[in-house]
Order: sequence, then structure tokens, then C-alpha cells
Amino acid sequence: MRKIRHKIKNPTNHRIFKVAAHTSFCLLLLCLLSLLTMSLATAQQVVDKSREAALLDATTKSVIIDSVTSALNEVYVFPEKATEMEKLVRANLKKGKYKEITSLPVFTDRLTRDLQSVCKDRHLRISPIPPGEAEERDQLSPEEQRKRRLERLKYQNFGFKKIEMLSGNIGYIDFRFFTDASLGGATAIAAMNFLAHADAIIFDMRKNGGGSPSMIQLISSYLFEESVHLNSFYIRKTDETKQFWTQSWIEGSKMVDVPVYVLTSGHTFSGAEEFTYNLKNMKRGTIIGETTGGGAHPVTGRVFKELNVSMALPFGRAVNPITKTNWEGTGVEPDIKVDADQALLVAHIEALKELENKETDEKKKQQIAWALQGLEAERNPMTMDPDNFKDYEGTYGPRKIWQENGKFYYQREGRPKYELTPMGNEAFIVEGLDYFRIKFKRDKSGSVVEIIGMYDNGVTDSNPRN
Repeated sequence: MRKIRHKIKNPTNHRIFKVAAHTSFCLLLLCLLSLLTMSLATAQQVVDKSREAALLDATTKSVIIDSVTSALNEVYVFPEKATEMEKLVRANLKKGKYKEITSLPVFTDRLTRDLQSVCKDRHLRISPIPPGEAEERDQLSPEEQRKRRLERLKYQNFGFKKIEMLSGNIGYIDFRFFTDASLGGATAIAAMNFLAHADAIIFDMRKNGGGSPSMIQLISSYLFEESVHLNSFYIRKTDETKQFWTQSWIEGSKMVDVPVYVLTSGHTFSGAEEFTYNLKNMKRGTIIGETTGGGAHPVTGRVFKELNVSMALPFGRAVNPITKTNWEGTGVEPDIKVDADQALLVAHIEALKELENKETDEKKKQQIAWALQGLEAERNPMTMDPDNFKDYEGTYGPRKIWQENGKFYYQREGRPKYELTPMGNEAFIVEGLDYFRIKFKRDKSGSVVEIIGMYDNGVTDSNPRN
């Protein structure tokens, strides 16, 4: 039998063929895997959309509307408005206006806007429950939930952002929300006692969105000698009125004669508006800034766990003892209208002017005038040509004046350098040193020959130019 042998003339070509075939197979496999992955991803998206659509079918939307309108009819502050809101959203559902919505956040946002189109109530809101929040709440005991809430409030310092003494002995307090006094009372007491020796106080409500009336009571109690009626809430469901009064006794000193200023913005809302409205109508504070947001209704929460929906539900209305009404929908009008970003500067100036008019002690009056001059220079800033500043550059005894990167600087030997800001009449503010300024003196020929150090207590010293 003849043996048939296949002779390979070029082994190298054979190896190349084998490698090419293997590479083609791998590429084919990768393509198949890629197509499979894309198909699975597409399939998953279809499943996800199907699930979302299933969650928000016509029946589910109807149940959400049933739950929301039932709560509104039960407790919403104005029952006639609750009826109108129900009619609107049920009509919209029937007309198919919600038919194309498949996203829960989109649906709750649309529902909120439709309800607010009737009641104009910015406190009323329907929201989706964040993923995992309901399950987490169910797993925690009430005590554990309270502990977690307390930790969050501690991290935020119970809303107290900044407390300081401004120039002219003006107290300043910036807090972002009114937490319940049972939780944040100690921090509030510490803040108010820090300001106990201020000649005027500025409360900054520009970024305050509201909170608990108990904290409003506590803070306000430092501003009135006797117990006074601040505000009332009418509760629709129980047809009762709850009153809020200041406390006769507080920890620390009361500041009943100290001028008060409140800063506002369009963001100032709810409880922050109540604090502002109370002081304005009791003639206890001057309001400076912008008209506030306009939300005067106390709110409770409703959770529809099985629907993954929660609700902020206004259940009453504020009734001021003086005006017999509130700021709902209108906001609180400031006494002095300015842009919110200018409110602090304006309030600081107004406070100093009021103190200057009342002050009889000449030395203290001079210190107030000093602070006012600095603020007026800040309000109407001057610019200076660097070429003109060359007149002042040089050494004056232990003091040195120079330019650096387009800015002007002052430094005393062995001390830090400070930037200079012109304030007119060859005087300069030394940034960072509220109590100290400098002024240059010229000779008869017009040459700068001396630097004068000026202090807020009226003392001056001078150094001739080297």
C-alpha cells in the first residue's frame, strides 16, 4: 500500500494560517459576547421600564391620588381648597393628562404643581420616598431613629452657623433652621449669652428655611422683659387654637433694650418668616433685605409606604395676635428693601447710626464713628491707580509700604503684612485690623513725609519717612 504523504513546503505559512484562524475565532467570540451583553442590557432596560410602568399604571396613579386627596380632605387647613384640589387632579387623571408619565419622581412633581396651582401653598408637597429609606426606618426602633436624628443635628450645630461680634460692638448670629428647643436649646442659650453684651443684634434669616416654633419662643424670650404673645396656630381638624408665648425666665441676661435687626431674602421661609413677622409687628426689630417666601402653615408628614410616596401636609394656619392674619402667599415685607447680599452691610450701618444718635459718651461716640467710616468705605469702595500709590511707597521708621501684584501692603517690623484699602483723604484701612488705620502726611511741596497710625480709641502715633 502506498503511503500518501503531504509535504508542507512552507511551515511558516502554516503557522501564520493557524494564528490567523485562532485570532479570527477570538474576534468572532468577542463580537458574539458583545452582542450578547448588549442584548442582555437592552433586555434589562426593557424589564426595568416594564417594572417602572407597572408601578405607575393607571391603577397605581389612581391609588396615589386617592391617598393624597383623602389626607387633604381630612386635615388640610382650608377644606374648600382641598375639595378644589381633589376635583382638579381627578379630572386630570380621567382626561389622561398623567397617562404618559412613567417615572414616580416626575409624577409626584407634576401632582405637587397641580395641587399648588389651586392652593398656592408652598408647604404642600408630594415626593417619592428615597430608595431604602422606608426599609431603614422600619429596621430602627424609635429610640434609634431619635438618636440618628440627634447626631445629624449635632453635625449641623443645631442650625447655628456663625456667631460673632462685628465692629462697633454689634452682635451677629446666622442660623439656618429652627430646631426643636428640646434638642438644640443648650446651643441656642450659649449663642444668646455670647451676644449678651452687644449694643445691637443682627439676626441673619437669609438662608433660614424654618423649623420649630419652640426655638422661636426660646430665642424671642431674650428680647422681651415680660411674657408676650408671639403667635397662634389654628388647627383645622380639631378646630382648636394653640398659642405661643415668650418665657418669663431664661438662662442668662435678657436684652430688652438692645436694637434688633433681621436680615431676609426670598429664601427666608416658614418659621424664619414667623420670627421676622413677630418682631416686625411688635415693633421689636427692623427688617432689612428682600420680601420673604410666603409660607405660614404648620406642616405634618404623611407616608404612604406601599406606594413609595410621602407628603408634606399643612394642617393649620398662623394667626398673629396683632394683625389677626399671617404672611401666607405674600411674605414679610422688609422695612428697608435691599438686595439680600447687601443686607448685612446695610444693617450694620443702620445699627451704628442708631447707636451714634443715642450715645452721650464722647469717647464711645468716637468709636462708633470710627466703625461707621470703615463700613461706609466698604459700601462705597474707592479705587486707586498704582502709579499714584508710588508716592507712598517706602520705609517710615519700623513701618514699610509697598506694592505687590497690583495690591498695596503695610507691615510693621517683626509683624505680619496687611493689605491696604483706600478710604479717601490719604487714609487707608488696614484689612484685618479693625482698630487701626494709617494716614499719610505731605509737606508744603506736596511730598509724602510722614505716616500716621490711627487707633479707634483716638490715640495716634507717627513715623517720618526714612
